[in-house]
Amino acid sequence: MEGALKKALAGRGGPAVHRYCSQPAAPTGQPIVCIGSTPPPALLQDGSSLVWFHSSNAGVDAVLRAGLPSGVLLTRTVGRMGERIAQFVLGWLLSECQRVPDHLAQQRGRRWQRLPSELAAGQLAVVYGTGAIGARIGHALGVNGIRAVGVSRTGRQSDAFDDVLTPDRAGEVLARARWVINALPLTAATAQFFGDPLLRKLNGATFVNVGRGATVDMAALDRALHGGQVRAAVLDVLAEEPAAPDDACWSLPRTTITSHSAGITHDEDVVHDFLGCWEDLRGGAARPSLAVRPARGY
Repeated sequence: MEGALKKALAGRGGPAVHRYCSQPAAPTGQPIVCIGSTPPPALLQDGSSLVWFHSSNAGVDAVLRAGLPSGVLLTRTVGRMGERIAQFVLGWLLSECQRVPDHLAQQRGRRWQRLPSELAAGQLAVVYGTGAIGARIGHALGVNGIRAVGVSRTGRQSDAFDDVLTPDRAGEVLARARWVINALPLTAATAQFFGDPLLRKLNGATFVNVGRGATVDMAALDRALHGGQVRAAVLDVLAEEPAAPDDACWSLPRTTITSHSAGITHDEDVVHDFLGCWEDLRGGAARPSLAVRPARGY
């Protein structure tokens, strides 16, 4: 990735991009632009020359926890992650409609039994989070005839959804949802968001988490799975990763854990989005399109 960045920036008036390994001393003098999952500790000290940190991930909660100095521009990578995650979500929803897990279980048991499928079209999916990733999910569902209702802090309408509701209004549709999909970022407002009060409103929906692990109260999810409010769960993310072999998540009924694989970021995604931010700044934009608002957490 470093070579691709230097080549792409050549001739564009681009900054010197430094790549850090382990915990080196921070260079002094010229302003520093850094790209990675979290800033090196040396760049978090008072007097650091860091002016811009570009996260190689879409989620920036780890960067914010690290204590990015005030005034440092924070941008993030989205790339084709929304497309990848939307494909992941759609694939699991369709596989459930086609009873793929049940067919696999039958084959393991060498049993022959015809299993009826269900049509995805016309059914309701509630998607929490209507940003770049959530919008791609909503669009993919809509193309396949699934009615997608988004839930966002503002309730601002989006072409990617049939409707967008605020969290306090989402209870109007949760009992009718066939799927509930979590694409929320992790912020102070979303930590443990999916707890007993929300999950008790479900009526046999399948829960898919492609947001952040810590937005889900796992004990509450366990209760909802045992109580039938949640039919099944697909968890791509967990609060603590990787999950230890004795973690309770492995014992959740009717649950598949996919090891944070839904939207793996590729180097070309990082390069593309960093260059896009650089071009925004060169063009006079006050904030690049992928800039993070630290107070919001995304």
